[in-house]
Amino acid sequence: MANGRTRDLDGMLVALVGGSGFFGTHLAQELLSRGARLRVCSRHPERAFRLKTLGGLGQTQFVATDVRKPHTVAAALTGVDAVVNLVGAFSGDLDALQGQGVGRIAQAAKDAGARAFVHISALGADAASDVPYARSKAEGEQAALAAFPGATVVRPSILFAEDDNFLNMFGGLMAKLPVLPVFGPDAKLQPVFVDDAAEAVGNALADRQAHGGKIYELAGPEVITMGELNRRIAKAAGRTPVLIELPDAVSGAFAALTGWLPGAPMSTDQWKLLKAGNVASGTLPGIEALGVSPRPLGLFLSRWMTRYRKFGRFGARAKSA
Repeated sequence: MANGRTRDLDGMLVALVGGSGFFGTHLAQELLSRGARLRVCSRHPERAFRLKTLGGLGQTQFVATDVRKPHTVAAALTGVDAVVNLVGAFSGDLDALQGQGVGRIAQAAKDAGARAFVHISALGADAASDVPYARSKAEGEQAALAAFPGATVVRPSILFAEDDNFLNMFGGLMAKLPVLPVFGPDAKLQPVFVDDAAEAVGNALADRQAHGGKIYELAGPEVITMGELNRRIAKAAGRTPVLIELPDAVSGAFAALTGWLPGAPMSTDQWKLLKAGNVASGTLPGIEALGVSPRPLGLFLSRWMTRYRKFGRFGARAKSA
């Protein structure tokens, strides 16, 4: 994160479309620290009001925006210098949210005179996939570049942070349950620290000439399996659950039988994505090409998992995870 070391975005008005979520919050911190002015555009802008205190007086604006209603997008992007699109979903009208709808957002940015457009896609975006999420992500990339040829597309891997819903989900379960199933134990992941991903997006905005019209894969420095991830989290949390590594056939059947239930741990589509893995292809430039040296999970895990130890920070300190 820039942390005030550079003001290369000083005065730039950046619209964060769908900016009230997890990544949007971390990205806002990065951009504000680099001097940008922000306009957070969201269906529920009140969810981002906590960002007010991160910048100076009037540095952050909030606008109610629904990407399924083009007139609200056009109004929200009036006068902006740059746009970052963070809208995404696993269900609902995926074409409108992250497929052809992305092209409409990119066109609105171009019509508003924005000089830069960054689209947040996802690692594993694939136009040939039978999973609607992956297929619509790829269609959104194509639509963005067609409408705004100088756009930068970034494909983040799984994002991790102290306040994420990924590591904390596993840590919370291990603190409560003595036995845990591990779905897809051999599935490979390449998680990336959210603040490193945010810095990469900031760098793309700061040098649109160098990074425009390109697609980047944002992945961490190491590839780990789902089984290894669970073991690392357990060790960092000082927990000893029995981890039952489920065969793929069992995982797939479980997802098919229960995935439609509210609150189910995994749907069929999510299982297909997990089984396929979430690692950089190596055929596209990575996060290093955006000027970022990604930090490994092990640098943070023991400290972040303190809350899940038996006696919290007063419990025995876990050895390095």
